Amino acid sequence: MFAMARLMVIGFVVLTIVYVCLSFYSRAVRRGKLNAKWDEEGMTGDKDAWVQEGLKDYDGSLRRKLILGVYIIPVILMITIIYLTNFS
Repeated sequence: MFAMARLMVIGFVVLTIVYVCLSFYSRAVRRGKLNAKWDEEGMTGDKDAWVQEGLKDYDGSLRRKLILGVYIIPVILMITIIYLTNFS
């Protein structure tokens, strides 16, 4: 039982590191796309405020929530493997 708890804690830490890295990467890509769109369309006004507004919209988007699959998919996969190993 202690081995399972240790596996879960280490797995949670690793998945959290992956989630944070993926979140930062995805946000940086979105920021780059917003900056490119600003430059491409030749908009006027405050560029930083426009980019921040776009990132605020991104924070509520479905793509941002799909990154939580980093936690869900490995857990479901592990449960399925354990079940199939023990009860098949």
